[in-house]
Amino acid sequence: MILLIKYTLLYGTVLSLVAFGGMFSERSGIINIALEGIMVIGGLCGVVVLSLLPATFSPFLAVVITILVAAASGCIYSLLLGFASINLKADQTIGGTALNIMATAIAMIVAKLVNGSESARVLYSNKSFLFKIGTLELNVFLIIAIVALIFAVIFLYKTKTGLRLRSCGEHPQAADSVGINVYKMRYLGVGISGLLGGIGGFAYIVPAVSEWNFEVGVSGFGFLALAVMIFGQWKPLRIFLAALFFGLFRALANISSSTFLGDLNLSSNIYNMMPFIASMIILALTSKRSRAPKAEGIPYDKGSR
Repeated sequence: MILLIKYTLLYGTVLSLVAFGGMFSERSGIINIALEGIMVIGGLCGVVVLSLLPATFSPFLAVVITILVAAASGCIYSLLLGFASINLKADQTIGGTALNIMATAIAMIVAKLVNGSESARVLYSNKSFLFKIGTLELNVFLIIAIVALIFAVIFLYKTKTGLRLRSCGEHPQAADSVGINVYKMRYLGVGISGLLGGIGGFAYIVPAVSEWNFEVGVSGFGFLALAVMIFGQWKPLRIFLAALFFGLFRALANISSSTFLGDLNLSSNIYNMMPFIASMIILALTSKRSRAPKAEGIPYDKGSR
């Protein structure tokens, strides 16, 4: 039971952070298919910096610096999607897909340069990110996810900027008519999306293991986060609960051998597929009731008002 809670919180934390990121972007009107690539870039930069820090470096500063690096790199990478979607008015799905493909290639090249070999595996110490409450091992990203949840609720529903950002995802022409800079709001949404996605990628890699092979990217978690966002109806609290729900399915894959699932003698690949199968079934059953922001995916042209 302790292991199940540990891994559920671990994966639920990652999914909630990345899904929050997707929510901010889509609330502003930009579909962020590039979450997978943003996670890879954020995880890569955070891990590389962590691996290069000396053993005598302050653990607290190591945590702070690497998380900030992951957030900044994810934010910068997401701005490529913003530029293509907002300034160039390119197809957002195609742009996001291209960034996903490019991210894994970049990660492999950088990882091999850091290692000075043909291996894309990077070693690091993750002890600074872990702490215990009794016998339950947790990580600092859980705290960040809770803070992100509180921030999302307050920002979207209690601030003028949040209201303006939401209006740009619902009716950008009406928002522009009252003096709201739609382009600026959409860049803000994409930037926050990249920031949280970068942290989410770092959170997926570091707490669980002390080495990572960047040839596998982040194993599809960016796409799973999109499913969590849709299932959560683009609302922070629902997204957080949905992330824990999907995190439970992923956690079962990790501990399948030590539960009743191990008696079924099925391949571990089947258990790893469980959260993705669950996402397809749930989205198929709930898609009719989903209400996405009305203007998401539609390039805004100020001259077309």
